[in-house]
Amino acid sequence: MDAIVRSLRCLGIDLAWGEGSLAKPANRSGVVALEPNGRVVAAGWTIGLDQTVEWIEAHAATDTLLFVDAPLLVENDSGQRVAERQVGQRYGRWWVSANSTNVNSPRQAGVHLRQRLESRGWRYDDGVSGPPHDGQVLSERYPYTAIVGAPELGYHDKRPAYKRAKKGTKAADAWPVRVAACDELIRRVATLVDAEVPIDLLSYPETAALVEMPSPTVAADYKRREDLLDAAICAWTAALWHRFGEQRCQVLGVVDHGPATRPIASIIAPARPEQRAVGTGH
Repeated sequence: MDAIVRSLRCLGIDLAWGEGSLAKPANRSGVVALEPNGRVVAAGWTIGLDQTVEWIEAHAATDTLLFVDAPLLVENDSGQRVAERQVGQRYGRWWVSANSTNVNSPRQAGVHLRQRLESRGWRYDDGVSGPPHDGQVLSERYPYTAIVGAPELGYHDKRPAYKRAKKGTKAADAWPVRVAACDELIRRVATLVDAEVPIDLLSYPETAALVEMPSPTVAADYKRREDLLDAAICAWTAALWHRFGEQRCQVLGVVDHGPATRPIASIIAPARPEQRAVGTGH
């Protein structure tokens, strides 16, 4: 197992869900490449699926696990996917829920990214059979489940106001709360350099700037900061899943009744014991 862990690279992408147009380019996606020893070997931003696919192929190794923060497999005609519903059921106590995605949802860049990568030899993995050990594999994750599901980050009671202040908070009051929450989350992620599954934000200039510089006051620059932080957490979650599998993570989207068609639309999420469904292995 140790040899496998040492040889696998983890990529994390906080993907912009909208693909943009000629008149209005897509929002930036944060991208991070992480080695098993915790060293960040690439980090930055891409715009649109073409750039994102190019970045992935430039930084993927023969054995690579890519975690994407965006819906990758969407087959339900309406409402929420099962995995999204289970986010609220299992993490709602920590103030975490997920947006609804179905075939009628307008922003499906994640689905199109999966299709492009599959055409290039990547395979989508729903996690039901455990972590992959080889090849180029992509799976879906959701950042807030990692933030509250990993005890190392210390959010034992509820998610921070990162990206979302408390509902009803006035915009003028919400901004400093949101910025402070982002800076505090970065501080906590920086401590993972000494974790059993490490990530060293200081090992690459772009991620080091997260630690060394305070949150900018310009909204567009601040959004870049959030995107890169999400991508870093995404890559670290991939490493956690590969190292510990269902010891530390759960596969959302599994149902206990009826025939299962594989692959399922899943979200792989770090989980404390109290965040798992009672009586199930997932």
